[in-house]
Amino acid sequence: MQKTVQEIAKLVNGSLENDNPELIITGVNGLVEAGPTEVSFAVPPYVDECHKSKAGVMLLAFDDRKLEDRPVIRVQNPRVAFAVLLELFRPQADVERTVSKYAFIHPAAQLGKNVAVQAFAYIDAGAEIGDNTVISANVFIGKNVTLGCDCFLYPNVVVRENCVLGNKVILQAGAVVGGDGFGFVTQPDGSHTKVLQTGNVIIEDDVEIGCNSTVDRATVGHTIVGKGTKIDNLVHLGHNVVVGKNCFLCAQVGVAGSTVIGDNNTFAGQVAVNGHIKIGNNNLFAGRTGITKNVGDNMQMGGFPERPLKEWMRHEAWLNKIEALSKRVKELEQRIKE
Repeated sequence: MQKTVQEIAKLVNGSLENDNPELIITGVNGLVEAGPTEVSFAVPPYVDECHKSKAGVMLLAFDDRKLEDRPVIRVQNPRVAFAVLLELFRPQADVERTVSKYAFIHPAAQLGKNVAVQAFAYIDAGAEIGDNTVISANVFIGKNVTLGCDCFLYPNVVVRENCVLGNKVILQAGAVVGGDGFGFVTQPDGSHTKVLQTGNVIIEDDVEIGCNSTVDRATVGHTIVGKGTKIDNLVHLGHNVVVGKNCFLCAQVGVAGSTVIGDNNTFAGQVAVNGHIKIGNNNLFAGRTGITKNVGDNMQMGGFPERPLKEWMRHEAWLNKIEALSKRVKELEQRIKE
């Protein structure tokens, strides 16, 4: 595929600077890898380095630095614009909309229109699959599962019985929705008796769940992931957890059971969340934060236990000085002794 710089600018609703009418764009690439016929982008702190890139065209925000040696397309959000161009130049391979003869589909299951079911997928009784959904190889869909339209389930996904998934849900390879919650009662003799997990999981529209992440079914009631939330690889949500809308949960986040999380929260890598607490809206938690108690709205936090981010950073800075301070104290003690 080939596009002129003006066509690219129009496609991303951008403002063009330093146009080169003879330049033909053939693709997109990263800042370092891009060549003279490709588009790249830069955001802080990399904007000051973009002049070193060999990209033929650069996507920059309106208030970023000037770049005189090549065409620049000014956009509101360079990341969003770059995502649009990825869809144009590197579209996802289309999946053949057929049902493999090697798949098992229970006679009591229902498939919508234009559904793809690949080899060795298993769809149990009572399952309902919406239109335009793709069920990849080795996927397991349990009894009475409801799966909306335009979903994509990658290989080895498991969706257990009675779970409900909305429209445009993406489950990356190995994700498990509806596994048993971690519920046990310890007996006087020290043995552990399993508590039956009778609830389900509800995944709302436009949610993506990464590879090998797990969302446990509720003991009773529902475990819920809200509309637009994005979950990275190797994330665990315990039973009866409720996650609001448009949240980010990055790699290796763990949320213990019955915690309620509001909307628009970001959990960086390896954040650990205690059970039976409430977290408000619009919060940001730095990597490896340990959240032990309720959190309100509009907070930035870090550390274990959690504390305001700036306070935690000051604390960490002082910790780095302890060795030097200890040495200084010993020197002063020796002088006093002398």
